Amino acid sequence: MTHYPKTIAAACIASLGLTVSAFAQETTLRLHTLVQDPHPYNDMAAFMAEEIAERTDGEIEIQLFNAAQLGDDPSVIGEMGLGTIDLMISSTNNATRQVPEYQIFSIPYMFGGLDDLMARVGPGTPAEAYFRDVYADRGLEMQLLALGGSGTRNMSNRIGPVESLADIQGMQMRTPPSPMISETWAELGTLPVSVAWGELYGAIQTGVADGLESSIAGYSGSRLYEVAPYLAMTGHTIQVNHISMSDRAWNRLSDEQKAIFLEVAAEASAYGIEQARMYETDLVDTLQSENGVTVTYPDITEFQDRLTDLQASLVTDMELEPAQDALFAGN
Repeated sequence: MTHYPKTIAAACIASLGLTVSAFAQETTLRLHTLVQDPHPYNDMAAFMAEEIAERTDGEIEIQLFNAAQLGDDPSVIGEMGLGTIDLMISSTNNATRQVPEYQIFSIPYMFGGLDDLMARVGPGTPAEAYFRDVYADRGLEMQLLALGGSGTRNMSNRIGPVESLADIQGMQMRTPPSPMISETWAELGTLPVSVAWGELYGAIQTGVADGLESSIAGYSGSRLYEVAPYLAMTGHTIQVNHISMSDRAWNRLSDEQKAIFLEVAAEASAYGIEQARMYETDLVDTLQSENGVTVTYPDITEFQDRLTDLQASLVTDMELEPAQDALFAGN
């Protein structure tokens, strides 16, 4: 048996240590968003990539894939379960197939604004804890890092200005894959049609759909104003977003790194709120002055009155009482 001098053994151990350290520094995670710039999701993603790299001393790098480069949201959630995609920042609307409880956020006019939303879903709230438990109970193999808001959702269309409910009767209305949203717009007199976000521009252009509802940033970033140049500021819901991480990626982190990810995700959500406020002011002005968009401000009380009875029945029919209780705990 060969015996190596202690100095050589020490050198080998030191070399192994350097190899392990170098491997750690090369850890790379892939982060998905569905949208194009400018959008709070992409701003939040860039913020997370920068802060995670800095706070882990370069041990973890986050690569950003926006504009659905890795697929649509339902597919990405499946990939997250397999661990082939590590992180995502996106709308809860597009996760309702896997997390039906997220439909609670599609109830129109439920929150008093972005501040009210964050007071109910921000770090340490009962709602945040509730949805983390939902992830575990449904076996999603994902961790919820944070919830936030990325602006109000408004209606746009290709036909003409919307001043009242009468102007949207019979309109083919694109909705995301959320029964709550589909039934809401049916109650308002439109004909809901399900179209994937990445196919929406073509659907409006060809008349498969006449209208859509989205955030201002999503509408602008995807250039939907080119095919749907009439924007009605209905503000019917606040777009709630989730920052989620695959269990496989999460379980590779040290306790210290997990704490960093939770901290950075909470800060990214707060940053997303700031960006949403900015976009809703600046982008509406730009859409009118530079992109020829006609902006109207219909009386939302007409919309609210039409939906009052439906809202209560949908919560009951979709068994969303626990989610509602978590959101309004203490009120």
